[in-house]
Amino acid sequence: MFATASLAHLSKTEQYRHLAQQARALMEGETDRIANAANMAALVMHSLSELNWAGFYFYDGTELVLGPFQGKPACLRIPLSKGVCGAAATTRQAQCVADVHAFPGHIACDAASRSELVIPLFYQEQLVGVWDLDSPVPARFDAEDQAGMQVLCDIYMHAVHKK
Repeated sequence: MFATASLAHLSKTEQYRHLAQQARALMEGETDRIANAANMAALVMHSLSELNWAGFYFYDGTELVLGPFQGKPACLRIPLSKGVCGAAATTRQAQCVADVHAFPGHIACDAASRSELVIPLFYQEQLVGVWDLDSPVPARFDAEDQAGMQVLCDIYMHAVHKK
C-alpha cells in the first residue's frame, strides 16, 4: 500500500513531498496519537537514508517520555534541562545539530549518533513533545530537512487534534 523504500534517488524537495502525501494518507481518519506516531516513525525511518533513529518523546507534565520510534532502544526519560530534545522543548525552536558531541549536555542514547534534528510539538501553546531524528553521519540535517520535518509534524499534530 505504501512505498517505504528509500527515497534517496529523489531531490530533498521531492522526498518531503512524497513523505507528506504518504503521511496524510496514513493518518487520514485516525486521531490516536500513538498509532499515528508509530506509523510516522516507520514511514520516515524506512524512507530516508542515513538515519539511525526516528521517533517521538511525549511531555508528561514533568519530562519527555519515550514514545513510538524506529531504531535501537532509547533513553526512556529526558529532563527538559538536558540534551537536544530538552533544548527544543524549552526554547520552542527546532534544533538542527551538525555535531552532537559538541552540543552541551547531549544525551548519548546511541553512541553511533553524530547529528540530530528535533522538532518541538505544541498544541494550543502547550508542549506535547518532540519529534527526534538521529543520524550516524555528521551534519546529516539541514534547513530543507528541518522544513520538511516541520510539515510532517504539522500533519501529525493536525491528525491527532482533529476531533
